Amino acid sequence: MNKVLLSACLLGRRVRYDGGGLAVADDILARWQSEGRVVTVCPEVDAGMAIPRPPAEIQGGDGRDVLAGSATVMERDGGVVTDAFRRGAELALAACQRHGIRVAVLTESSPSCGSQTIYDGRFAGHKRDGVGVTTALLTAHGIQVFSQHRLAEADAALRASPGAR
Repeated sequence: MNKVLLSACLLGRRVRYDGGGLAVADDILARWQSEGRVVTVCPEVDAGMAIPRPPAEIQGGDGRDVLAGSATVMERDGGVVTDAFRRGAELALAACQRHGIRVAVLTESSPSCGSQTIYDGRFAGHKRDGVGVTTALLTAHGIQVFSQHRLAEADAALRASPGAR
């Protein structure tokens, strides 16, 4: 059975930077859970970051640029957390490899998990096109990443994956 990687906060787990969750109520997600398909991850927490923690944004590019070494992940107070974000991405990739995961649903706009948008690095609440660090690493390894707003597309991709049932 094909599994799907899912941001833990989307199940309501209180792992976000502000100590909150972001629970999504959806029939597709409920079905995946009942079928035992869900493998959860929070790249920041898995890398050892605290809950709560200062907000962080990518400066100088997006997640692809962080992986290339030309952008950094900064906390609002000036702390550099690039290494932790890279480590969290590596742990998420390892989970995908361990479980044969080819589809992930990650939290939109996160500096780790954003798949279409991220915050612009100025801590002013503005978003821009781009991907988070974990999304960049997963997609570089052929894993399809969708946001929580694209569950139907993720479900179709999951069912189309080799070995789907």
